[in-house]
Amino acid sequence: MKSNRFDAIVIGSGISGGWAAKELCEKGMKTLVLERGRDVQHLKDYPTMTSAPWEMEHRNQIPRADKLENPVVNKCYAYKEDTQHFFVKDSEHPYVQEKPFDWVRGYQVGGKSLIWARQTQRWSKYDFEGPDRDGFAVDWPIRYEDIAPWYSHVERFVGVSGSYEGLETLPDGEFLKAWEMNCVEEAIQKRIKAAYTDRDVIIGRCAHLTSPKKVHLDQGRGQCMARHQCYRGCPFGAYFSSNSSTLPAAAKTGNLTLRPDSVVHSLIYDETKEKVTGVQIVDRISKETSEYFAPVIFINAAALNSNLILLNSTSNRFPQGLGNDSGVLGKYIAFHNYRGVVNANYEGFEDKYYYGRRPTAVMMPNFRNVKKQEMDFMRGYMTFYSAGRSGFGHSPDMPFGAGFKEKNSKPGPWSVYMMMQGETIPKETNWVTLSPDRKDEWGIPLLQIDVSYDENDEKILRDFHGQGEEMLSKAGCVNIRSGDSKQAPGLDIHEMGGVRMGRDPKTSLLNGFNQLHAAPNVFVTDGACMTSTGTQNPSITYMALTARAVNYAVSEMKKGNLK
Repeated sequence: MKSNRFDAIVIGSGISGGWAAKELCEKGMKTLVLERGRDVQHLKDYPTMTSAPWEMEHRNQIPRADKLENPVVNKCYAYKEDTQHFFVKDSEHPYVQEKPFDWVRGYQVGGKSLIWARQTQRWSKYDFEGPDRDGFAVDWPIRYEDIAPWYSHVERFVGVSGSYEGLETLPDGEFLKAWEMNCVEEAIQKRIKAAYTDRDVIIGRCAHLTSPKKVHLDQGRGQCMARHQCYRGCPFGAYFSSNSSTLPAAAKTGNLTLRPDSVVHSLIYDETKEKVTGVQIVDRISKETSEYFAPVIFINAAALNSNLILLNSTSNRFPQGLGNDSGVLGKYIAFHNYRGVVNANYEGFEDKYYYGRRPTAVMMPNFRNVKKQEMDFMRGYMTFYSAGRSGFGHSPDMPFGAGFKEKNSKPGPWSVYMMMQGETIPKETNWVTLSPDRKDEWGIPLLQIDVSYDENDEKILRDFHGQGEEMLSKAGCVNIRSGDSKQAPGLDIHEMGGVRMGRDPKTSLLNGFNQLHAAPNVFVTDGACMTSTGTQNPSITYMALTARAVNYAVSEMKKGNLK
């Protein structure tokens, strides 16, 4: 026990786990980070980071056999031959789908921080007030003012590109130089703003170093080259990942112990001491069991796996899962509704082009039900759009040969793509639990997922289609057509909830500092902690909540309240 004892243990090394490690180590805590997957070191373990398509066996395509064997992960837009080593294969890590749910995972040091979409928008006061005002889920135990300084804290270190807009619905942050819209995107922006008084159109905010500052250069990171090959691992460290940023910062302190290949089985609850004392793991390769001990434990295994760990941490005191006095552990799972798309064409500007592969789109903050309930559905959606030019492609009336080459050597007409990111309402009937009879190869029950859309999601989708078509029409687009991807929940890769924050221990698991009500030395700061989803991309909120929770936990330790 003595040799396996630390000041703090962090479960998971992804976006929130990396931040927990950095903050704990920099505050002098000897910290153990447990990662269930293999080790991945920055630069050293990015095998395709500079590869050309013709240097890959299948020219960056996924073979048919892989598609048949792994149908879920093959739906992910980022899963290709050059990135497949950072994704979990369905065949290797099964789970139980009570209803269709596409669970995309990344089991390695760095987790999904290596393959995330890097979009970073703060929540506004309206997002934190929403559940209480509109009467769904439970009231958030914090408000925007509580987390605002922590947004700033993480943004400065991460490096976030964005423009200062002064919007109530999407607060400004600590920004680096913003990316630029192209000419068609600017034309659409101007026409939408002229046609509507309630809609703001701005360039996307993303975790890319457009103009690195000393704090970023000191991390060994450099400027973004607009390659948009981020999911391979960036050789410049230009986008934020645990591997290039927070984990090296933690290691620099000398306080970090990183143990990959450590599948967490459960947390250890000492009935005599009436507290959690440590973590039991199963070695991924040898299958040997070990135990590690610390007075403070942070669970950052990604939302659904954090639920799994707590559900599997049973004892006489907690027969339904650690901290689950309320009975809501694993319930009120929510996600983002990505089903709606609108495509169009834009005539003109055919003498114009653009530079590079910009890693973000143009975005429009939510304009539905922001300050009060106005629609026949609850909450709303963010909107993203982009415009670009590609080749004409091939058609039956265009033969192969010189004519085909000539036509495709020049950019084609402008096309416009618009998508939604809709807020879903957490419901008790959207839940995860443990399979009663199926286990993985490490002896841990498989996760059983029962999550689906509801009528509110359908209404939001219809509204987006109507408004998207109307906005693009007023913006001068032609050939406008809407689509419904009909994708299952989960493919958004924004699963949240199950270990939600709240004011009342009877209806929530965590308090306002992400601390388990019934086990105060355990903190959950990844997506599992979310009370509601908002319409924004969630990762920057996880990071801010994590830094804030670590600051509180260390303060409580120094006061002797956590031993």
